Amino acid sequence: MAQPVLILTQSAIERVKTLLEKRAKPSVGIRIGVRSKGCTGLSYTLEFADETGPYDEIIESDDVKVLIDPKAVMFIMGSQMDYVEDKLTSGFVFTNPNEKGRCGCGESFHV
Repeated sequence: MAQPVLILTQSAIERVKTLLEKRAKPSVGIRIGVRSKGCTGLSYTLEFADETGPYDEIIESDDVKVLIDPKAVMFIMGSQMDYVEDKLTSGFVFTNPNEKGRCGCGESFHV
């Protein structure tokens, strides 16, 4: 069986649902990508997806659609996306088995 590109926790699914419901216009889902940034090279990007791209990897879980930018698939293969909220911070957190290291501030990673 092939390894999933991305697994979403229930907390992440619920947060994505909330964000999509609050958006002023309809969305296909959210799009995840990576870009060059930070101390160690790459950072995750999340944005609303207004349409599906021809080469997007599509993950559907509990009526939530997550599109993975085709250029990001090799960097996030097998990752888990969670949503964490505590007294000081809240946000999506990625557990990525491909990471070889992170910068000290946690803003970027390298594979």
